[in-house]
Amino acid sequence: MAVSKERHIESLFRPLQLPCGAILKNRLAKSAMSDSLGDGTGNPSPSQIQLYRRWAEGGVAVSMIGEVQSSPHYAEKPGNLVLDHRADFKRFEQLAIAGSANGSLLWPQIGHAGAMAFPAISEPKGPSALSVPGLSCGALSRDEIADLPIEFASSARIAKQMGFGGVQIHAAHGFVLSQFLSPLFNRRTDAYGGDINARMRLLLEVIDEVRQEVGGDFPIAVKLNSSDQLAGGLGSQESLEVVSALDKTTVDIIDISGGTYFPGAKSASDAQGSGPYFIEYARSARQRTRKPLMLTGGFKSLDQVIDAVSSGAADVVSLARALVLTPSL
Repeated sequence: MAVSKERHIESLFRPLQLPCGAILKNRLAKSAMSDSLGDGTGNPSPSQIQLYRRWAEGGVAVSMIGEVQSSPHYAEKPGNLVLDHRADFKRFEQLAIAGSANGSLLWPQIGHAGAMAFPAISEPKGPSALSVPGLSCGALSRDEIADLPIEFASSARIAKQMGFGGVQIHAAHGFVLSQFLSPLFNRRTDAYGGDINARMRLLLEVIDEVRQEVGGDFPIAVKLNSSDQLAGGLGSQESLEVVSALDKTTVDIIDISGGTYFPGAKSASDAQGSGPYFIEYARSARQRTRKPLMLTGGFKSLDQVIDAVSSGAADVVSLARALVLTPSL
């Protein structure tokens, strides 16, 4: 192997200090996935605890637990975790300890399915009432919207108390904060609807409330769609405006992804080539923020990972399927 390539590989194993002071031991992460391995009552199962221990022992700097709900009323699936005052704190502490092995960090991805909540166990509600093939939901009231930052912040506070190393705020893939960003879902005419500045208002309120609750030294990540990849949804130019706004907040890292789970929507992998799906967007986002950037989606080779980090397009590469197949990759 050439010396230059060895040097570039070494770039993947440099620590990264986040704005809050926390340190990622390298530039590789396990992306959030909807693993749905909870015990059915919102608490971690033994198999889920073991799985996150395995990823930590494999060497990643940080793992994200997908779809950890701030409330049991808007779950994406029955197997989601729910991190509120009714949780089995002992089980969550065990999960936090397991996922923190080997110097790794474990971050719950705090979310709310909103309009795409699982109808069998919830009453779907989004920014606006919708009735389209495969999706029907009511509209959240102003009081319900006002409760959302408090709910997210409460889950983040509990996560810190349970020993987790940070949290990720889920504002991508068509879940409730993503729905507010998207004109396809958000047709409100009040202060939370209209142009992108109004549509991002709830996300910024959530970030502020979470930071107040967890303090200045606790990592907060945000997962953001580069675009919804749907006609009439959030586009890349408006998404870059959100990046510019996030630069002025106290978030520690922006995790870039794209697409939604809107019924009938194509996945990102259906429409992209053989390389990382959102790398060109990440290069544009780099011009809008000094925040560290995490890039998720489409990485299929070591060279692609090296290029993303060594070129400066991303500070961290987040992998999903590759680490499912080989946890110690």
